[in-house]
Amino acid sequence: MKLIRIILFPIVPIYFVITWLRNLLFDMGIKSSKSYDFPVICVGNLSTGGTGKTPMIEYLIRLLKDEKSLATLSRGYKRKTEGFVLADENATADSIGDEPFQFYRKFKAVAVAVDADRQNGIEALRAMKPQPEVVLLDDAFQHRKVKAGFNILLTAYNNLYYKDIVLPTGNLREPRAGAGRADVIVVTKCPNNLLDKEKIAVIKCLKANKHQEVYFSYVDYALRVISASNTLELKALPEFTLVTGIANAKPLVDFLVEKGLKFDHLEFSDHYNFRTSDIENLASKSLIITTEKDYVRLSSHGSLKDALYYLPIEIQIDKSAQFNAAVKSFVN
Repeated sequence: MKLIRIILFPIVPIYFVITWLRNLLFDMGIKSSKSYDFPVICVGNLSTGGTGKTPMIEYLIRLLKDEKSLATLSRGYKRKTEGFVLADENATADSIGDEPFQFYRKFKAVAVAVDADRQNGIEALRAMKPQPEVVLLDDAFQHRKVKAGFNILLTAYNNLYYKDIVLPTGNLREPRAGAGRADVIVVTKCPNNLLDKEKIAVIKCLKANKHQEVYFSYVDYALRVISASNTLELKALPEFTLVTGIANAKPLVDFLVEKGLKFDHLEFSDHYNFRTSDIENLASKSLIITTEKDYVRLSSHGSLKDALYYLPIEIQIDKSAQFNAAVKSFVN
């Protein structure tokens, strides 16, 4: 734990009370939440990041896109625009944020929008012709002014929320009791060989409510890396530079080590704004492997074009048939 977080521990009770009181006001109806008569699914977490929200949104898109017209709505963290923005052919990571731009690049049939005001964003999406039938809210669990019909709460296996405390010493955005608002809880980034008895132990510690089903997911890494014009098999890669600007790069690093690959790791903070000096340094590398989220930002730099590749991922969910049925039951 960084020294500054330890020093700020006296603020923890203050932050706890403020966020607890805010939730209480919403729960009592003193602060208003808006409900909708069409399916709104929220994917979020209690912690500050690194739980796998983007892969979960993509999982839901793949699950529903052939049956329903979809829209995603994100805040657009660190974008250089304001208000409601609907992605179009002029969209960039700067204009809508890196994760929404990733959605736009991959799923052309899905309306991708950003707006810090989720109510306004939903209204703007529903004013479109044709209307999206389902809205997927990315990272909106704490956005209580919108009452989603179905809440999916994520918590990473190596940083479960029951082991954590609120900011600024811990990583929780709100007290752990907030998990009670979820319809389902998904423990993400699990080891592929997680035993049933270990799952039972985690479920017991999470203290899920009777109406909440707990699922476990793991990251399924591709066995190839992709550039703008080429594909390389992972097993045949020469020594390379791994570049990450995500909340938790450990699972990716562990995977590459297990594959026996040799690499140097340049680790940056989540949503890092790469500076000119960073790009100049990277341009000297012969082969760069990065995450898809980092790729959508770095690929705009022509000097990296020939060397830059990303490793695709998807998530797999245990009891996927049950999870999928729960989502589709709500949507239908």
